[in-house]
Amino acid sequence: MIKNGTVVDGTGNRRFESDICIKNGRILEVSKDLPTTGVSVMDASNLVVSPGFIDTHSHDDWGVLLDPCNFHSMQQGVTTVLCGQCGSSPYPLTPKAKEYVSIQLSEEIPSTEWSSLDEYMKLLEEIGIGINFAFLVGHGSIRTAVMGMDEKKATTDEMDEMCKLAGECMDSGAFGLSTGLIYPPGVFSDLEEVCRVTEVIARYSGTYVTHMRDEGDRVIESIKETREIGRQCSVPVHISHHKVSGVKNWGKSVGTLKLIEEINESGQRMTADAYPYTAGSTNLAALLPPWVHDGGEAKMKERLASPDCRERIRTYILERSDWQNFIQQIPGWDCVLLTSSKSHKEFQGKNISDIARMTGKDPMEVVFDLCLNDGYHASMVIFMMDNEDVERIICHPVVMVGSDSSAASKDAYTHPRAYGAFTKILGEFLREKHLLNLEEAVRKMTLLPAKTFGLTNKGCICKGYDADLVIFDPEKVGDRATYEDPTGLSVGVEKVIIGGELVYSQGEVVEKKAGRIVRRGV
Repeated sequence: MIKNGTVVDGTGNRRFESDICIKNGRILEVSKDLPTTGVSVMDASNLVVSPGFIDTHSHDDWGVLLDPCNFHSMQQGVTTVLCGQCGSSPYPLTPKAKEYVSIQLSEEIPSTEWSSLDEYMKLLEEIGIGINFAFLVGHGSIRTAVMGMDEKKATTDEMDEMCKLAGECMDSGAFGLSTGLIYPPGVFSDLEEVCRVTEVIARYSGTYVTHMRDEGDRVIESIKETREIGRQCSVPVHISHHKVSGVKNWGKSVGTLKLIEEINESGQRMTADAYPYTAGSTNLAALLPPWVHDGGEAKMKERLASPDCRERIRTYILERSDWQNFIQQIPGWDCVLLTSSKSHKEFQGKNISDIARMTGKDPMEVVFDLCLNDGYHASMVIFMMDNEDVERIICHPVVMVGSDSSAASKDAYTHPRAYGAFTKILGEFLREKHLLNLEEAVRKMTLLPAKTFGLTNKGCICKGYDADLVIFDPEKVGDRATYEDPTGLSVGVEKVIIGGELVYSQGEVVEKKAGRIVRRGV
């Protein structure tokens, strides 16, 4: 029994004072003055009780193998994560896919002992996980499983095989398909291929989720492509980490949000998620043109080892803007912060300008050298958004919250969103800036994502729903993770409950294995 709490139930309706009775992992009753005879009581006086937060964009499907507890998510009130994002999922792993899987592996994840999504789910269940996991299937992973990392058009037979693999993942309980259309190999795919695979998802009433082809100069065109995929396949579409990147594009969120509204008014469903930061984070090799990635990591390194090819890459970056050219979108190299490097751990946490001064190299040569030495293991934080765009997007009614994060390896730097995305909303956006009210902020993190993706019995405090709950102090809750100290723990999250079990209390993990695998339709 949770007594005397202020309940914000996830619907967006006004808060109310109530007790909550929990039995067998479900909410049994929500009412005032419930009897306490024969039950254990948790007092929530002066605290808010809300549904556990749902992270709509997580890359913890690899990170969970480093930290099965998912502490970075748990300590900010997240009880469920949706993984398999940006076209990348650790399944299906055909023999061809395993040739390239080193992109995601570190020394701490030495091998892959699964092939299918079903086998991967069973592995996590055997390990025991701290929070709930739901999955998308990555189009890039399917393409790699069938075609490798080559830049070429898929044949009819290859598309048929991709569709077969997508169907197997949906049969195992995936909630939809994700694409990463700026990353290899998704960047090599055309509209026909993406629609063919998405048609499979539509038959299962799944959702198409996309890291669009361009979030900068051609962000409007990319939203229109997303709309077209949804229209052709009769499937709801969702834009991952919606943003407007590049100084010259700042302010375009007015137009992107207007277009999203028009799409919804036409009867087609389009939603989005976002994180409350002006910096993104991805692998450092994303700074390189798409053609450099043809053939995967090994071929990329071959090109970077050639002085002539380096000069061609440099010219392409400086002169071309017909791709997501991050370097043209930032004011300078001090906007690129190296967060992970196996070859130069001493540079982690420093920006490229500083590293260039330390080494006496040209900044672009620094990037080329790091990518040559580390391949896809080198990662970055890149400052490319305007705060007004970020706030405008976060506050839009169809936008929910996604951290776009993962548990970092033990010696790596990270983005503060991994430890603070959700509590930053409740502290800075709500209490300090009054950009949202409490009920709307909680709705964006609970029932809105649950309904969008079909997470049954989650995201709401009402009878029969899963007892995934977070109890927080509205006067204290906030983030403490910064770019200088990215693993600073959130404050004000008093308790986290998953499936009726107390898993986190006042800064300490109580139970490490209360999480469950969430399957579509179950």
